[in-house]
Amino acid sequence: MIAAALLATSGAQADAGRSSLADYARARVADASGELNIAARGYASALSEAPFDETLAARAYRRAIAAGDRGLALRAATTLQQGEALPPDGRFLFLIEAIDEGDWAEARRIVDGIEEESLFASLAPVLRAWIAYGARDGDPVAILDAVQEGEQQAAYAAEHRALLLLVSRREDEAVAALQELTGVGAARMLRLRLAFASYFADNRQRDRALTLIQGEGRALETARDRIERRRDFPGAIDSTADGIAEIFIRLAAEVSRRNATVLATTFARFSTFLAPDNSVGWLVTSAVLHADDQDTAAFAALDQIDRRDPFFADAQDARVRLLADDGDAQAALAIAQDRIEDGSATAADWQRLGEMHTELGRFADAANAYGRAVELAGGEDAPWSAWLLYGGALHDADRWDDAKVALNRSVELGPDQPLALNFLGYALLERREELERAEALIARASELRPDSASITDSLGWAHYVRGNLDQAIPTLERAAVGDPDEPTINEHLGDAYWTAGRRREARFAWQAALVTAEDDAVSRLRSKLDTGLTPETVSP
Repeated sequence: MIAAALLATSGAQADAGRSSLADYARARVADASGELNIAARGYASALSEAPFDETLAARAYRRAIAAGDRGLALRAATTLQQGEALPPDGRFLFLIEAIDEGDWAEARRIVDGIEEESLFASLAPVLRAWIAYGARDGDPVAILDAVQEGEQQAAYAAEHRALLLLVSRREDEAVAALQELTGVGAARMLRLRLAFASYFADNRQRDRALTLIQGEGRALETARDRIERRRDFPGAIDSTADGIAEIFIRLAAEVSRRNATVLATTFARFSTFLAPDNSVGWLVTSAVLHADDQDTAAFAALDQIDRRDPFFADAQDARVRLLADDGDAQAALAIAQDRIEDGSATAADWQRLGEMHTELGRFADAANAYGRAVELAGGEDAPWSAWLLYGGALHDADRWDDAKVALNRSVELGPDQPLALNFLGYALLERREELERAEALIARASELRPDSASITDSLGWAHYVRGNLDQAIPTLERAAVGDPDEPTINEHLGDAYWTAGRRREARFAWQAALVTAEDDAVSRLRSKLDTGLTPETVSP
């Protein structure tokens, strides 16, 4: 153990041992406090005095990676490897070193070990293909052509086959392969389209680049603007390091969705070790660090994204979200405002500003921002979601007549969108307007999303408002099972129980609602608990 290793010293070594033990202790405190850089430095010092301590090395390995300290991570991984205690993902760190040094024989040997270990064996064909490309040894595309459709490797192989066709100058085949990709997701496809466009722009094929990046979105608009002004932009995937970094990025995103935060952080950081100019790697790194409550490091990751990059605006959005999540809504608002004042604001920028005004309770300002977003997104033909945000802000600003127009437009544009249907239906219920239509809207939303507790609650409340207690109570009970801590659902259920003469159950439901209720609901619930339900205290 670390303490034994450091204290088993004598004479001149004793002072150094005590110093390193103190470093280790400080590192553990910093680790527990989320101060990654301080923790990594402490572990580095302690590891210098106890280079063969596997417990220390394992802790240093993970903290070094989280902090982005590649040198310390490599030292710790070496200790773990010598003790045959290296975790499966540790082999990738040595692979990164081999790629950076151009040692293709060593890179192949490491991939053989990864495949033998089986956990990440499905990545072996893609890794070998990029190594073959880097070594200029054989046909990398042929390696991926050997992967059979339906195999576990196929999803990665198809994506990287398109990229390797491109860098192998088989451009027509590459574009065809890109267009045939399925199941990669919208965000991933956007990244690939921009990578292709960057490649073609770098190779003076600007028209071809532009055809690949048509459509809405700030990243696409930024890339088109740079191409039209004959300026380059980062994002090409044209080296072995770039290609394998993309594997790490996709892995990080996938394991993050499974809440495997440590592994997600590891692969995200690996991507930045290999391709430090890849903005998507930094965005994913920031996201997984934030998920692990490492916000200082998450902000630092966003600082690495160049203003010229198509994803710079996304980095600013991520910064705003981080600040808002940390409770610093004023700072988040300042960044959102800066995006508006630089003269190139898009609909998404105005929406972000609207979100920040909403966060601060400035509903009139939020409505103005969302209204501007609707204008920029196409006015009457703007997406249903833009109209819904605008209508919601108008609703919160007590401009019901205007809100009703906007919400109706949202439903017209998105007749099968549960969020739009439910929002308008419930807003009508609150004002006891068009009750038959309100129930029909909510019923349709419930058909489309039957597992949504909030929509089920709306449907139960519609039955209650229209006097159908026999339908209202079981529907509201189902909603409460789906989200037992939601105060609105519990209050609705309590009102229904009371009206049905089930007074004891009503009080239990109201008491449950009071635990998490806010603002006006608190006094209303207390009044009901004291004197029972009255026309004045019925839920809106």
